[in-house]
Amino acid sequence: MLVAFIMGFACGLPLLLTISVLQAWMKEAGVDLTVIGMMALVGLPYTLKFLWSPILDRFTLPFLGRRRGWLLVVQLTLMASIVFLGFTNPVANPWLVAFAAFLVTFFSASQDIIVDAYRREDLADEELGLGSSLYVNGYRIGMLLASGGGLIMADHMPFSMVYLIMAACLLPGVITTLLAPEPDVTAGTPRTLKEAVLHPLIEYFSRSGALWMLAFILCYKIGDTMASAMTTPFYLDIDFTKTEIGAVVKLFGFWATIAGGFLGGIIMLRLGINRCLWIFGFLQALSTAGFAVLAHIGHNISALAAVIGFENLSSGMGTAAFVAFMASITNKKFTATQYALLTSLMGIPRVMASAPTGFLAKNFGWEGFFIFCTLIAIPGMLLLFKFAPWNLKTLPQTA
Repeated sequence: MLVAFIMGFACGLPLLLTISVLQAWMKEAGVDLTVIGMMALVGLPYTLKFLWSPILDRFTLPFLGRRRGWLLVVQLTLMASIVFLGFTNPVANPWLVAFAAFLVTFFSASQDIIVDAYRREDLADEELGLGSSLYVNGYRIGMLLASGGGLIMADHMPFSMVYLIMAACLLPGVITTLLAPEPDVTAGTPRTLKEAVLHPLIEYFSRSGALWMLAFILCYKIGDTMASAMTTPFYLDIDFTKTEIGAVVKLFGFWATIAGGFLGGIIMLRLGINRCLWIFGFLQALSTAGFAVLAHIGHNISALAAVIGFENLSSGMGTAAFVAFMASITNKKFTATQYALLTSLMGIPRVMASAPTGFLAKNFGWEGFFIFCTLIAIPGMLLLFKFAPWNLKTLPQTA
């Protein structure tokens, strides 16, 4: 469990170093906004990581084993890439900055692939819930350190020093890789690269209900995702100040999410992933409806705190169950490839479903919009009848 938490931290920390921290650095250096916007493209490896995940399933390096060997190499190159990014000059050579940032995202996405596979292979099925919740919470703390801590430090030191410190913050992950045990390979490994590429897809789609599971992955958090895309304009529209939003939504909300992740993991130990998908999914939908209530009440700090607390608590629990579910349906022979594909699919609603939210909010009004986001969660819940019935405590097992 400690390994899951530390690895989550190591995976979350690099993410915002190429987004919010890099944007702040380039803006402060006077780089054109168009160039800053184009920098978002360096994040493509996070979406396309399934393309090289078969290599990590197929080949084993001659030290530390299949998972830890790759993980050590990727972590060291990731630290080197962050240091390299810190020594670039956004004004003099923005293309070199883009290249360095791309290296950071590539090695960061590769680390995500291996850590996800390691967690699936190392934890027993009944431990996946708590392990996934600790991983998610470690991930969020890593993001907080990189974005909040990085920006605060940048007020007192050069950005190059900030990036050096952030690279050093990945050392606990390296030490954990060296000390943690290599997972037992009980299901075997792919013998050829062709097998590593094709067999994960063949194995998955040969299962009963495979398409239903994909539909569920796309739909389970869609209402929550759509609502989240419009919350900041919503808060400002009903006259909350930026200070109130920062204090209640960002700070209080962050700790509510962390608490939700831990609570969700503990509950999953007792009830299993199946039942928690039902309970947490219902709570997610109910918390989205809370925004409609807030829209009706208007500017009220107590109401905002109650809605944010409930929404982030339920979202933290829902995310923990969702991540545990995706890990549980992967075949241990192709863990890296199947999990990378599933997490890439998970990101589709964040982009596609969020795109029309402004149009919907404008035409439905805030109350109508959040009620719509609540109702659109129903299809994802109904899909649970197909493959995760309440009376079946655990999901169907894979090899």
